[in-house]
Amino acid sequence: MAEPTPAQSARSEASVGVVQAIVAYGLWGLMPLLFAAMSPAGAVEIVAWRIVFGLVFCAVAIVVTRSWLRTRSLVAQRRVMLVMGLAAVLILVNWTVYVAATTTGHTVEAALGYFINPLVTIALGVVVLRERLRPAQWAAVGISVVAVVVIAVGYGQMPWISLALAFSFGLYGLVKKRVGGTVDALSGLTIETVWLLPLAVAALLVMGVTGLGGGVTFTSEGWGHVVVTVLTGPATAVPLLLFASSARRVSLSTLGLTQYLAPVMQLLVGVVVQHEPMPPERWAGFAIVWLALVVLTVDSFAAARSSRRRAQAAPLADPA
Repeated sequence: MAEPTPAQSARSEASVGVVQAIVAYGLWGLMPLLFAAMSPAGAVEIVAWRIVFGLVFCAVAIVVTRSWLRTRSLVAQRRVMLVMGLAAVLILVNWTVYVAATTTGHTVEAALGYFINPLVTIALGVVVLRERLRPAQWAAVGISVVAVVVIAVGYGQMPWISLALAFSFGLYGLVKKRVGGTVDALSGLTIETVWLLPLAVAALLVMGVTGLGGGVTFTSEGWGHVVVTVLTGPATAVPLLLFASSARRVSLSTLGLTQYLAPVMQLLVGVVVQHEPMPPERWAGFAIVWLALVVLTVDSFAAARSSRRRAQAAPLADPA
């Protein structure tokens, strides 16, 4: 049997990466259904168990993959630990807002936040990293601002949930970029959950003793509820690990295109399953955001194609 050519191997790797990305974003898109199944647990309890069982899953994964030496070496680095501590605070804000939104009838607004997120990430790159934007990127950011204004006028208030999710996740990505070449996905999530574990345990103890927020429901709602709660661990870690593996196999433009799957699925869950209202002004705002994303996506593909052409032409331009 003939050995696969390098081109065939590259296509195979890319195919695996696309499947991994689709599964990862698909799982993120279905997350509101998992949180709804944890009712009557409130947002604080859900996030606390997500941290606890996320850490348990990470610990098992580290043992299975024998990557404890790499994780331990990262823990010994003060700068890495401080950066990951800041990342942990940002992801805690993101998780809490997201869970609260999807369990109180605001899944559609949460979906809008993740549609806006790529545009917020670009804006943060300009403000914080002093990056220069192409004209189409400026146009996409401007269009997204118009969308927020349209939705705010329609709501009668700013879409704070959407903005909180978009900015917290955008800042989280910005912080993680500082250690992106050093910290792998599994070690990163492990360190973040280690930082957050004391807060999670404290929250569960306070709710268990005082009954605040409805108390702790983990053992009071039957075995089905226990199983669903435990599943928050792998539900948190598995998509992230699939995403990290996919990012090594596919181009950034392909990965960027698949990221829209999650908010599309969240929107469908909110409208079709949870029957949240979609008045005309909300549809108008979403339509404007989608227009901005189309502009951004087309520009990304054009930029990637131009970059490949320059790379191919460079050797021809070199003197012999």
